[in-house]
Amino acid sequence: MMKLGLVTYQMAKDWDLPTILGNCQAAAFEGVELRTGHAHGVEPTLNRSQRAEVRRMFSGSPVQLVGLGSVCEYHSPDRAELRRNIEQTKRFVDLAADLGAGGVKVRPNALVEGVRPEQTLEQIGTALRECGRYASGNGVQIRLEVHGRGTQRVASIRSILDICAQPNVVACWNSNAQEVVNGSIASDFALLAGRIGLVHTRDMWAEGYPWRELFGLLKESGYDGFTLIEGDPTDRPIEDMKRQRAMWEEYQAA
Repeated sequence: MMKLGLVTYQMAKDWDLPTILGNCQAAAFEGVELRTGHAHGVEPTLNRSQRAEVRRMFSGSPVQLVGLGSVCEYHSPDRAELRRNIEQTKRFVDLAADLGAGGVKVRPNALVEGVRPEQTLEQIGTALRECGRYASGNGVQIRLEVHGRGTQRVASIRSILDICAQPNVVACWNSNAQEVVNGSIASDFALLAGRIGLVHTRDMWAEGYPWRELFGLLKESGYDGFTLIEGDPTDRPIEDMKRQRAMWEEYQAA
């Protein structure tokens, strides 16, 4: 059975950690991915005692820390910038290990103007191989979000993962509109089937994306992990989260 959780990127960006845990529990959300830069402040800058306190809060809650949502990216032709992002990924991996989180979300963010796309994809894949090897020693996944100008093409993500060739570097399906062709995502999904380690969705009531097909394809591929809702901000979070839960149960039971 798949499990339902929340991405803090939109709806929960201004919530502190007790509010996140309380709202998720009230709406029967089973997990959360904590996005960097938000009010909860769960960042690599936390000291040892602060990390222990965050871990204690999750241990005392039915809500699982699914992962950390970084903005680390590897497309820049500036070697110093590339190295900075690789090293920052490692800091997030250390944090995930200390907190008991299963993975770190990273992203490709763009193809570079004036650089052959294949060269950029090769650079991203090679950087991810280093990050993945580092994370494997910590029992942490690196989750590559289907994201970015040009790089959000699922074929590009498949190429990056093939270049990386690191088993703990997986895809984070991001439910992008570009995947829908004649009402279906089947062709793009097939490129990543079996290599998806996490799923981000939009609001379950968002139109234009074949949610029922997505959940069917996930089940067919054997996926039994989290689907995390990246919901729009709302002034009635628990009510909306409960509505999300009801629609999610309908889709994944179909």
